[in-house]
Amino acid sequence: MADYQTIRAGAGTRSAQVDQGLRAHMNKVYGTMSVGMVITALAGWAISGLAVNDAGQLTQLGNAIYASPLKWLIMFAPLIMVFAFGAMVNRISAAGAQLFFYTFAVLMGLSLSSIFLIYTGVSVAQTFLVTAIAFAALSLWGYTTKKDISGWGSFLIMGVVGLIVASIVNIFLGSPAIAFAISALGVLIFAGLTAYDTQRIKNDYIQHAQAMDQEWLQKSAIMGALNLYLDFINLFMFLLSFMGQRE
Repeated sequence: MADYQTIRAGAGTRSAQVDQGLRAHMNKVYGTMSVGMVITALAGWAISGLAVNDAGQLTQLGNAIYASPLKWLIMFAPLIMVFAFGAMVNRISAAGAQLFFYTFAVLMGLSLSSIFLIYTGVSVAQTFLVTAIAFAALSLWGYTTKKDISGWGSFLIMGVVGLIVASIVNIFLGSPAIAFAISALGVLIFAGLTAYDTQRIKNDYIQHAQAMDQEWLQKSAIMGALNLYLDFINLFMFLLSFMGQRE
C-alpha cells in the first residue's frame, strides 16, 4: 500500500511538473508569436509610409517595391524562408532560430505593406480585431479539447498546397470568382490549422517533456510560434479580402 501511494505521489508530482512546464512553454509560444506580429505590423506600416509621398504618389522606394519585378521576390521570399527554416532548424541554435523568426517577421511586414495602401486603416484594424478574437477562440479550443484532431493535419496541408497553386494561377487569370473561392476556403483551412497546430504544440511538449532538453524546448517554442503566426497572418489576410474597405 505504501509503495502504491509512493508511486501515485510520484506520478502526481511529474504530472504537476508537466502542467507547469506546459503553461510556461505555451506562454513562450504565444509571447514569441506576439512579438513577431508587432514587428510585422510596425515594419509594414513604416514601409508603406515611406513608399508614398505627400501627394499620394509612389516614391522611389515605392516604385522599387510595388512597380518592379522586385515585388515578386518580396511576395515569395517569406514562403522560401519558411521552407528554409524547417530544413535548418535542427542545425542552428535556439538564439539563431529566434533571430531567424524575427527577421522573417520583418520580411513579412515588407510583403504585407501594401495592405496599408489598398485598404482603409479602420477596416484593417477591424479585421485584425475580428481575427484576434477568432484566433484566440480556435486556439483555446485546440488546447482544451479532448478530441484528437491530429487526423486533420494531412487534409489541411493538402488544402494549403491547393490554395498556393490556385493563388499563383489566379495571378495570371485575375478571376474574381476564383479569388472569392480561395478566400472562403482559406478562412476555413487556417481556422482548422489554428486549432490543429495548437493541439500539436501541446502534445509535442507532453511527449518530450520528460527529456527536458532545454535547447529542444526553446526551438520547439519558436517553431510553434512560427506555425501559429502563419495561421494568424493567413486568417487575417483572407478575412481582409471580405471585410476590407478599399481606399
